Amino acid sequence: MTSSITAPTNPYLVLGAAIVLPASGHVILGVPVRGLQFLFFMVILAWVTAKIAPPDASFVGRHAGGFLIYALSILDAYKIARIRTAKWVHSARRDGDNAQSGIGPHT
Repeated sequence: MTSSITAPTNPYLVLGAAIVLPASGHVILGVPVRGLQFLFFMVILAWVTAKIAPPDASFVGRHAGGFLIYALSILDAYKIARIRTAKWVHSARRDGDNAQSGIGPHT
C-alpha cells in the first residue's frame, strides 16, 4: 500500500526563503496568517525599541525587538518544515514496511 500524500516542501528551501524575505517561509508552508502575525510583531517591536533605545545606539540596537521576532520567525518556519518532513518520512516508512518485526504500531 503506497501513500498518496505528496512530499512536503524541503526544509532548507523554507529556511532560505525565511531568511531572505520575512514571512515567506510561512507562505511556502501554507500558513500565511502565521507569517503575517510575525511581520506585525516585527514592526511593532522594532518601533517600540526604536522609541526606547538611546539615540547613540546602532541601527540593530535601535530595532532589536524586530530583529528578535525576525529570528524567531525563521526558526519557526524551519521547525514546521522539519516536523512535516519527519512525519512524512515516518508515514512512508510505516506504509512501505512489509516485514513483521513483532513490534506493533502505537495506538
